[in-house]
Amino acid sequence: MAKYLYLEGASGISGDMTVAALLDLGGSREKLNALFADLHSLGLHYALERKNSYSISGLDFQVFVHGKDADHTEHHEESYHENHEHHNHESHGHHEHHRHAHRHLAEVFEIVDQAKLTPRAKNLAHRIFEIIAEAEAKAHGVSKEEVHFHEVGALDSIADILAVSVLMDDLGIENTVVESLHEGSGEVLTQHGALPVSVPAVANIAATYGIALQKTSVKGEMVTPTGIAIAAALRTKKRLPEIYQIEKIGIGLGKRDFGKANFLRAMILTDAVTIPDKKDSIRILEANIDDSTPEELGLAMEKIFAAGAVDVNFIPCQMKKNRPGILLKAIVSEMEKAENVANAILRYTTTIGVRQYAARRICMERKIQEVPTKYGILQVKKCSWKDIVRFYPEYESVCEAQQKIRLLPSGKFSTKPVALPKPRSPKKLPFKTKIFH
Repeated sequence: MAKYLYLEGASGISGDMTVAALLDLGGSREKLNALFADLHSLGLHYALERKNSYSISGLDFQVFVHGKDADHTEHHEESYHENHEHHNHESHGHHEHHRHAHRHLAEVFEIVDQAKLTPRAKNLAHRIFEIIAEAEAKAHGVSKEEVHFHEVGALDSIADILAVSVLMDDLGIENTVVESLHEGSGEVLTQHGALPVSVPAVANIAATYGIALQKTSVKGEMVTPTGIAIAAALRTKKRLPEIYQIEKIGIGLGKRDFGKANFLRAMILTDAVTIPDKKDSIRILEANIDDSTPEELGLAMEKIFAAGAVDVNFIPCQMKKNRPGILLKAIVSEMEKAENVANAILRYTTTIGVRQYAARRICMERKIQEVPTKYGILQVKKCSWKDIVRFYPEYESVCEAQQKIRLLPSGKFSTKPVALPKPRSPKKLPFKTKIFH
């Protein structure tokens, strides 16, 4: 049974919101502590607290940087209350406006490689930073090696990305669904001045990785470069399964007040196991044929019915090279017979491929009734659906009755049996015929 991580982007996405949501899903706190023990020399530590955002409960994850090597010169909470806006401040404004150290991609990779990570976690961290570097390089017209990570490269954002990598590795989920991300509007202040939402890095990642963005009336940035880079690196599917079961839900809170609940909801899903209704579920097998004779197709129909099909149709169609052809469609009501029917189509026609797909049908309830008539007892099929009721005489029953009656000179019918001539035995053909095996 397939398992998926679903990142719901109704409030956008940022790095620390993703960390909090993964922790709320059951990601290992012990492994996160071990990561920050490795990062302690850089002056990094974190705080985790359960809070509410407009009555929605979730986890709040926040990174603090102290010491000589820190990129930050102000305390996160103090700066948050000052309400500084910066397009790479994660959690929709939770990081303060601060002086950043300029780092190139190689220097960021050195920090990643020094951390004690599993190969899978390390590869994911590298991938996320590669995505950001490519987007920033495109925005500024330089190579990704020349990009200065003066914003996303801040230590707190590096910690967010490493934490996501460690927690995803711990959860062990291979498939991630990201359908779309809701984005704000207006402008944000950056070290490059005021920029429109979505900022260039976010727009570039969305375009490169085909992530749909949906504008909202919220003023401000709801999708950060780190957040969308994480989504792009994790995503393996663009759509949710048609039917799924929710195993667990994790809520990661953002810091900005958008006038409504600000949270990232992450869910662990599995494909729902359903028992198909035999009356409603069918499988259709079909093939296009342009080089079988009518005689061959007639034999094929018999063999396909014998293999378990409940219906077989030949539909005229126009094929490539302007050839008139036949679309063969066979319906199977029992899934286990589909392979036998496909085998019959391949064996008794000239096609080299068979398409098959599941379908559902609506069937009227059917019941056979015996109806007395002046011609004898006839079998009639009663078909009903809600308030619709119809009666259909069974063809074989009518034929049988017809064989038993004769017209008298008076114009009346007699039900006395009529002696029918015996069928003649077929003559031997003077030529050989094509036989299918």
